[in-house]
Amino acid sequence: SECREWALLELQGVLEIQPSAQHLPLNAFSIGSLCRSQQEKYYFTIGYHELEGKKVSLKKPMLVLQKVLREDPIDVESSPVVLSTQYPTQVQKTSELKAIGIIRHKILFKTRPKALISK
Repeated sequence: SECREWALLELQGVLEIQPSAQHLPLNAFSIGSLCRSQQEKYYFTIGYHELEGKKVSLKKPMLVLQKVLREDPIDVESSPVVLSTQYPTQVQKTSELKAIGIIRHKILFKTRPKALISK
């Protein structure tokens, strides 16, 4: 299994979903575009606003976990009283956490956004 490297985006402020789109699943949204310059500066464009940020190492790495449900068969012992009946296979549902990513850095946007168009 591959454990991919992820990064956090730390923004100041609130991102809000328009009321007309609140019924859509979260993965249906595109928040903006993230670009990196050769000088290791990061630019995040959201609508008509651009944020400038930098890459910062986290003090402690974080894992990205996924809950995986598993069905394990349970051994059912035959009863000596009922010899001809076959017991249906019983299943026990268990869950485990699987590491799917590691986060060692965050992209920090701590300044106010710049307007890309003027009125």
